[in-house]
Amino acid sequence: MGVVSKALIEAARVQADRLRTLSFSKAAYVYLPTDYARIPHEKYLKRFGKARKRVLLLGMNPGPYGMAQTGVPFGEIPAVRDWMGISGKVAKPDPEHPKRPVDGFDCLRSEVSGRRLWGLFAEKFPRADDFFAEHFVANYCPLVWMSETGANITPDKLPKGEMAPVEAACEEHLDQVIRTLKPEFLIGVGAYAEQKLKEAVGRIGYEAKLGKILHPSPASPAANRGWAEAAEKQLKEMGVW
Repeated sequence: MGVVSKALIEAARVQADRLRTLSFSKAAYVYLPTDYARIPHEKYLKRFGKARKRVLLLGMNPGPYGMAQTGVPFGEIPAVRDWMGISGKVAKPDPEHPKRPVDGFDCLRSEVSGRRLWGLFAEKFPRADDFFAEHFVANYCPLVWMSETGANITPDKLPKGEMAPVEAACEEHLDQVIRTLKPEFLIGVGAYAEQKLKEAVGRIGYEAKLGKILHPSPASPAANRGWAEAAEKQLKEMGVW
């Protein structure tokens, strides 16, 4: 294992250790896929995080049918399994919501954000190794919060006091990822991730070209009007592509 991927794996394990024991009064269920899906998550880091990158793209937190199933950011299953060539045993979160089961690579649902994101990259780079030679995709926070009904809870709906240790762990992890990969471009997938990158650059005194692309979420009307074309245009305008 290379020095760079080893550092990424260590940073992810430290982050998971810090997040695992936290409790949240407003969330009935909390999933940590970097824990129960550690095997494919670390395969992703080991295979594609072997060296420094020119471009780091940052997402927010796992989607229910993507990273929550595969441990890979925006982890749409066909993209992870067939394009990246990654699979592996995925355990069950405990407790598991009956309406939000984790079936790992047997999950039949599609993660729209991941399908869009990885679909664009696979179209431009038919071989995953060619994409990852200069690019890497990470998430700011690996936690998923749910209510009793299984509805997603966004971080802004949780008490600030309970989120403070989450932010501390995620900031430290992001700082370590940036220091390890030494990217020239820091690109937020959406405004929230861009803001987290700006904060990280200020904390660690790192110089990079900052920017963002449209988030591929189906909840975004703009993304539903042609996300791939919009994101490609943004990446070209920033000089990434």
